[in-house]
Amino acid sequence: MKRIHSILSLILIVLIFTACQEGAKNEVAETGKKVGVLLVNHGSHSELWRNMLWDVEKAVEEDILKNEKISDVRTAFMEYTEPSIASRMKEFDEEGYDEVVVVPIFLTVSSHYSHDIPVIVGLSSDPKIQEQLAKEKIEVYRPKARVSITPPLDYTTILKKNVERRVTALSKDADNEAVLLVAYGDEQYNQQWEELVDEIGKYLKVKTGHESIAYAWCGHLVRYSTEPTKNGIAKLFELEDNVVVVPVLVANDPYFQNDIIQKACDEVENSSHVLYVQDAILPDDNLNQWVIDISNKTVETL
Repeated sequence: MKRIHSILSLILIVLIFTACQEGAKNEVAETGKKVGVLLVNHGSHSELWRNMLWDVEKAVEEDILKNEKISDVRTAFMEYTEPSIASRMKEFDEEGYDEVVVVPIFLTVSSHYSHDIPVIVGLSSDPKIQEQLAKEKIEVYRPKARVSITPPLDYTTILKKNVERRVTALSKDADNEAVLLVAYGDEQYNQQWEELVDEIGKYLKVKTGHESIAYAWCGHLVRYSTEPTKNGIAKLFELEDNVVVVPVLVANDPYFQNDIIQKACDEVENSSHVLYVQDAILPDDNLNQWVIDISNKTVETL
C-alpha cells in the first residue's frame, strides 16, 4: 500500500508540475509581443504591376506564418493606390500589434527608401520630406507599434542572378552581343544606382561572357524619356552586332516596359538586332525566399 501511495503521490506531483508548465507557456503566449510583417513597394497606376506584388505576398505568406512569433503578413503601396502604408499601420494599431517589420521591396537605397518611408511610418520627422509627401497626397502616420525597416535587395546576389537568367534566356551569341541594363535611377542617390548596375555588369561579364555592357535610366531622373535607352543601344551598336536590352525594374508596368523601353528598341536603327522582352525582376522564387528569410531574421532581433 505504501508503495502504491508513493506512486500516486509521484504521479500527482508530475501532474501539478506539468500543469504549472502549461500555465507558464500560456502566460508567455498571452503576454508575448504581437508582430506583423508589412511588404512595402513603390506602387503603380498599373494593375499588372500591383498584381505582381500581391503575388509575392501570396507566395511568402504561408512560410512566414510558420514563424510562431509572426501573426500576419500584409502588403502596402507607397503611392498611387490603396492600401497605403499609413492605412496598414492604422490597421496594425487597431488590432493591437506591438511590432511591425517593414520589408521594402526596393532595389537599392533611394529617396523613397531612405527618406520617404521613414517619415511615413513616423521614424523620421524631416519637415521638407513631410511637405513633399503632403504635396503628393501621401499620408504620414506615426503608429503605436514599434517599426523596423529591413535592407533593400541589393545587398544580396538576387538581382545579379535574376538579370543573368534573363540575359541568358535572350542571348543567342554572347561573342557578338552587348547588354543594355535599363533601370529607374535616382537623382539624389545616383552614385548608389550606378554602383548597382555596374556590379550587375561585372557579374554578367563573368557569368554570361558579354564584354560590352552599359546602362540607361528611364525614370523621373530623365523625365521618363526614351532617349537614354535609344542612345545606349546606339552606342552599343558601335561595339557589337546585337544588343540585349534588360529592364532592371521590380515589376512589369506597361508605361515603362512598353511605352519607354519597347518604343526605344523599335525606333533605333537596326532594331531587328535588338533582343528585348517586356519582363521584370518579378516573378522570382529567390526574391520570395529572401522576403521570408529577412522577415524571420529581423523578427529574431526584436
